[in-house]
Amino acid sequence: MSRKLSDMTLEELWELFPIILTEHQEAWGRWYDQEKAAIESVLPADRTVRISHVGSTAIPGIWAKPIVDILVEVTAETDMEQMAPLLCDTGWICMSNSHIRMSFNKGYTPQGFAEKVFHLHLRHEGDHDELYFRDYLREHPEAAKDYEKLKLGLWKKYEHDRDGYTDAKSDFVKRYTEKARKKYGGRYEKSISDRRANGRGEDNGRTGAENRA
Repeated sequence: MSRKLSDMTLEELWELFPIILTEHQEAWGRWYDQEKAAIESVLPADRTVRISHVGSTAIPGIWAKPIVDILVEVTAETDMEQMAPLLCDTGWICMSNSHIRMSFNKGYTPQGFAEKVFHLHLRHEGDHDELYFRDYLREHPEAAKDYEKLKLGLWKKYEHDRDGYTDAKSDFVKRYTEKARKKYGGRYEKSISDRRANGRGEDNGRTGAENRA
């Protein structure tokens, strides 16, 4: 009988769920679209500001972990604790909760990764540096390839150390996020202010350009 994930040590979990990188797959965009629709069906529309595909699977042409990252922004007054049960009732597992940020996953099993694996990042509106980093790498292929080269160089060294892998990328991510914020001049903050001014809760600021890989 398989042990529950909750009974495993961190080292055992890293062994069961190693860092894996693969070439970009067109299917990742479809996985995102399907999961986005499912999330929209359970979260209150008047509380959901934007749902976005982020992370390396949202950047065409580079190797990535086959895990689709989804960023869900909710209104500033939303109590995240009230959102969590809605997600957990549809198969998401809450992995961390700092009250201002919550993370969930789907596709982690006692036997290893499922066919489709997702991470969901629940944030208050405006906490979305990932959007700027994603956009910069989408629009600057040379930077995207530098990121790919960095990740491939770290892969085997940190195959069973996810925290170490993430930390080793942090300087690159921070540097290009800062470049993106300077270049794009608050493009996502503007969409939030426009939504507030127009009272357009029904569209939730979800545009194809912002969300689709």
